[in-house]
Amino acid sequence: MSGSAGFSPEGLARIPRFLERQVADGALPGALTLIWRRGTVAHQSLQGLNDLARGTPMREDAIFRIYSMTKPVTLVALLMLLEQGRIALNDAVTKYVPSFAGLRLADGGAPKGPMTVLDLARHTAGFTYGFHNRTPVDALYRQRKLGEFDTEGGLPAFIAALEKLPLEYSPGDAWIYSVATDVLGFVIQVVSGQGFADFVRENILLPLKMADTDFLVSQSKQSRFTACYMLKDGKLDLFDDAKHSPWFHPPKLESGGGGLVGTGCDNLRFCRMLLNKGELDGERLLKPETVPLMTRNHLPEGKEIADLSPSADAFNESGYRGIGFGLGVAVTLDPARVGIPGSAGEFAWGGMASTAFFVDPKEDMAVVFMTQVITDTARRAQLRRDLRSLIYDAMTERAA
Repeated sequence: MSGSAGFSPEGLARIPRFLERQVADGALPGALTLIWRRGTVAHQSLQGLNDLARGTPMREDAIFRIYSMTKPVTLVALLMLLEQGRIALNDAVTKYVPSFAGLRLADGGAPKGPMTVLDLARHTAGFTYGFHNRTPVDALYRQRKLGEFDTEGGLPAFIAALEKLPLEYSPGDAWIYSVATDVLGFVIQVVSGQGFADFVRENILLPLKMADTDFLVSQSKQSRFTACYMLKDGKLDLFDDAKHSPWFHPPKLESGGGGLVGTGCDNLRFCRMLLNKGELDGERLLKPETVPLMTRNHLPEGKEIADLSPSADAFNESGYRGIGFGLGVAVTLDPARVGIPGSAGEFAWGGMASTAFFVDPKEDMAVVFMTQVITDTARRAQLRRDLRSLIYDAMTERAA
């Protein structure tokens, strides 16, 4: 680590103290934080345990379920195919999933317009997630266990189930966090002619040397796997045991929306590739102009998530006010409306077990935060806001 990255050592020291309090209060089992700025690791800290029952300390090569932090990886895969001219954002999804031509709204009516690949990439396709617990449509998703990793028949069976359910809204009319990225995984499989997981491994994980990131945890790495918890009534209840996990076996459904596990270091390499406009250590995944395409707001008419979300308390991995959405990532449009320090153009996403990353191109910075606790949206969002505030407060030098 280096002290030349424009941070105050005293300011950075507040980050582990804050997280140690979270661990001591029983809100987190453990945590790992990495900050990359100006070409160096400016900060790394570890707190707490990998496994509470076994007393295993947090380690820098711990393997975490990154859940929805898989989504930006899937979008990079899509953009690779876009660069090759094999798919376009304005393509109708029915070009790749013909059975979606029969999709209808909950009232039986036809959607106002076609669903595009862009709609899938920005969560405006009309799909939902069962865990939203808002409408009769997401109740149908729960009833059919739609998109779960143990879905027999994998992605084809997932698509076959999804085509029988109504859309929650016409494509482009709303922003609802959804299974759309899993649909993109199927589309990538169709366009590439490879299994989705194989495409990701060959074209992203291997070139970036993300050696510990995959859709399962191999036997040689299982000792590094973290236990995952759910915070209920102020207590951390075991959600998935680190020694007897379904992640030790190949998933039946390779989920582009949430199927990866990985280390903090691997995820930092992915973020650094995006920060460096598509290239890392001599390996170019995307052209320099493609990353800005990914990380600019793509919501209709330049709107914020807040303008298109049906409810302020809906599940989300970012905020709403001052935030737009690009291709797989939330994008800061107006830091003043977000209400915490930051930069316009910053992009970010997170996962269900409270993992998160954000990249600030203006400040030449990437941050990865890893933990393993499933909690409510408000608590998860507040944790991320507090961390970002501490990181920006620690800066002694800001970009002009």
